[in-house]
Amino acid sequence: MKTVKIIGVPEHFNLPWHLAMEDGAFEDRGIQLEWTDVPEGTGKMCQLLENQEADLAIILTEGIIKSISQGNPSKIVQEFISSPLLWGIHVDVNSPRESIQDLKDDKVAISRLGSGSHLMAYVNAQNQGWNPENLEFEIINNLDGAIKSLNGGSGAYFMWEHFTTKPLVDNGTFKWLGDCPTPWPCFVVAATDAFLESNSGVLKHVLEVINTYTEEFKQIPSIDRTLSNRYNQKLDDIQEWLSKTTWGQRQLSEETLNGVQQKLFSLNLIEEIKETGQFLYPSH
Repeated sequence: MKTVKIIGVPEHFNLPWHLAMEDGAFEDRGIQLEWTDVPEGTGKMCQLLENQEADLAIILTEGIIKSISQGNPSKIVQEFISSPLLWGIHVDVNSPRESIQDLKDDKVAISRLGSGSHLMAYVNAQNQGWNPENLEFEIINNLDGAIKSLNGGSGAYFMWEHFTTKPLVDNGTFKWLGDCPTPWPCFVVAATDAFLESNSGVLKHVLEVINTYTEEFKQIPSIDRTLSNRYNQKLDDIQEWLSKTTWGQRQLSEETLNGVQQKLFSLNLIEEIKETGQFLYPSH
């Protein structure tokens, strides 16, 4: 058995991985897939890849591109979710703010620097016509940290995946002010260069298994109910999420990669536009 360490967020997007593991689909190929949930999100996952504490990550596209641009020895091996991520924008339920425009000079609660919540705050600021350089941040590590910060009177706003935070809107913890969708496919599979150097065959098997599961995922009987139960989501929210979500089975296109680089460069989040070969593992 070949052990492969994989990391991802504990969210509904990643259920295909867990179903495949529960079915023994990787073990059938001689692979022991060790999954670790990383609730802190993409910034933390970039760090784990960089430190070679993980082999593979299911990670936000913009986060890993920024990290590789800054020297993280990893590559994108394919898309995982090819539809945009819907970033919900939230404040404390008792906040007087009623619209995204009301947030212009407010602090942003983020999981950590380099995370999606950090990078998408810049994208949102640019969308709103604000100067992104004026943004101020408070690091809160994860969703629980965001609850403590916002409910504790920080006055910050918090961006996180719309459907993951929806139960906290429904139960009166957060007030939702609107969404900011990513202008690109939101999740990719990334691998460390060290893993890729000696495990290209193993990677091929891993991708063949997960791609089989994601291609058929929406056809699984009562998958909406399974998701609703496992992730404590309302059934109609899960059904809406499923209708908006597409899993990808191919390598990220050079056009998309360059579009993300251009956006990050325009926001002064990376220093230069680099060659696509620095980011994309060649498809075989």
